[in-house]
Amino acid sequence: MKRFGLNIWGDDNFIIENDTVNVNYASNPSLLQITQQIREKGYKGPLLLRFPHLIEKQIETLFKTFEKAKKAFGYQGNFHAVFPLKVNQFPNFIHALMEVSKPYDYGLEAGSKAELIIAMSKTPLGAPITVNGFKDKEMIALCFIAAKMGHNITVTIEGTGELKTIIEVNKEFNTKSETPVAPKIGVRIRLHSTGIGIWAKSGGYSSKFGLTSTELLEAYELLKKHALLDRLWMIHFHIGSQMGDIAPLKKALREAGNIYAELKRRGANALGAINIGGGLAVEYSQHAASQERNYSLDEFANDVVFLMQEIAKSKGVEEPDIFTESGRYIAASHSVLVAPVLELFSSEYNAKCLRLKEKNPPLIQELYDLYSTIKRKNAREYLHDALDHMESLLTLFDLGYIDLEDRSNTEILVNLIIKKAIALLKNEGTDELKKLQDRIQEKYLVNFSAFQSLPDFWGLGQHFPIMPLSHLDTKPTNPASIWDITCDSDGEIGFERDLPLYLHDIDLNKEEYFIGFFLTGAYQEVLGMKHNLFTHPTECVINFHEDGSYSIDNIIEAQNLMDVLDDLDYDTGIIDKALKYRIEESQLITPEEKRELLGKIYLYLSENSYLKTIQAISETSQGA
Repeated sequence: MKRFGLNIWGDDNFIIENDTVNVNYASNPSLLQITQQIREKGYKGPLLLRFPHLIEKQIETLFKTFEKAKKAFGYQGNFHAVFPLKVNQFPNFIHALMEVSKPYDYGLEAGSKAELIIAMSKTPLGAPITVNGFKDKEMIALCFIAAKMGHNITVTIEGTGELKTIIEVNKEFNTKSETPVAPKIGVRIRLHSTGIGIWAKSGGYSSKFGLTSTELLEAYELLKKHALLDRLWMIHFHIGSQMGDIAPLKKALREAGNIYAELKRRGANALGAINIGGGLAVEYSQHAASQERNYSLDEFANDVVFLMQEIAKSKGVEEPDIFTESGRYIAASHSVLVAPVLELFSSEYNAKCLRLKEKNPPLIQELYDLYSTIKRKNAREYLHDALDHMESLLTLFDLGYIDLEDRSNTEILVNLIIKKAIALLKNEGTDELKKLQDRIQEKYLVNFSAFQSLPDFWGLGQHFPIMPLSHLDTKPTNPASIWDITCDSDGEIGFERDLPLYLHDIDLNKEEYFIGFFLTGAYQEVLGMKHNLFTHPTECVINFHEDGSYSIDNIIEAQNLMDVLDDLDYDTGIIDKALKYRIEESQLITPEEKRELLGKIYLYLSENSYLKTIQAISETSQGA
């Protein structure tokens, strides 16, 4: 894996300069430099770095690409986009999103009452708001209130029952009103077409949302009967998140486009938009052979515009406005999770750890001789001999013929021989060598929670680009698996021989080694869980200025222990009193120790659950 696949997933957002990975913008600061500046302010543990300029880049690219496609085909409809709040509702992201998107009339999509309140308060008047998901009367009433505020809001019908509620709320809001105002109405259709991959069930007849053809005709008649047909504005569909293949989308576009045209010809004169939902894929892969997306953004836009135009012409109707709700594409690249390595768990397998005796068992002596004399020409033979000797020695241990020191020497010597053999035969790349890498992988204990910060890895097997922030002028040689600090065996990003990750061999007593997890800005934060009560990492916004400099703004520190417990509805006052009482009443502690222990426990309660690095502990003790 050359340069950690940056050329595959990076989209020119980051570059490698000298030995660090740098932001490819303005003064090109390194992520290591930014991380160290934040840590100097006293923030330890994992950090979430947000880059608003990358949000702006994605929005600008999306709009420009569709405008280019419209111009190329002479398309008459307009292009609009909204951000689905379910992808990331965190304030530091939303505030940056709405600030950088002002020139584009970019809006928000809401799928719940709380999200709708965010959309109503943050979306500029005139920019679109779309409302999806199941809705009750109260939520629909909020849509009417938003319309009366002046918002350009479209409420999407997920079933005929919702339409009946809209009709009811419309009467309540507008029967006595001198200036009747109602939101635009969209209809989500249940397509025959399906997506592919993990989220394929978002489309097709068995999907959770949408109206069948029969229900669609019923909805049309209800709108007509209650004089709301002039509010029917949008057809909506969604065939799945992270569409890796363009073909299912093209099929869905043809189906949705023909439904749009049929409704127009039937008399839905106000109908003027097709919302193609989300699903625009992000390339997460670090390996050329396993890329997740088979199309470019240009191809995506061209296909949408061309097919909508083709259907409109063939049916003799106006070309619709095109809406997208591509949240993953907008949000994923804007954030980087940075976490320090705490420990290398296989570091005991080195020559310094050998406990050789004056007289060793013959097979152990032979292993030592193999290790000392292995060369390229005999590497494969010596490797096979070492593996054979290990099986024999472990059997001898089970039978009581060798002791624990002999067993330890066996494990170390065989591990060292495997490492040497792989290094000497690295250009051969045989299946045997790939399998042996599983035996010598280095376990990197990293100060983060996969359940909190990478829940899609744990739940769906989604890979994220991973690379160190430094030492990039040196080729990494350790086959690496990454362990998080939860007490759960699922909190591991294991080494995969077909998608290998290699990291550097670092002496953590001398320096810190930071790992970056990229493309984490979509879904990971909002889906993150407090497994073991690890909370959201400390986050900050990196803003660049016109002179090329940058500032570290809006730092939100990870919750401390008592805040986490408070979120779980523990009475932290009672916990505080109980801890204090048990220290004061203990017969095992002197009065002087009680004061010291009380001070320490209150200090610890004010900190978060993440661990301190070795270096940080050393600095703290020196400062004390």
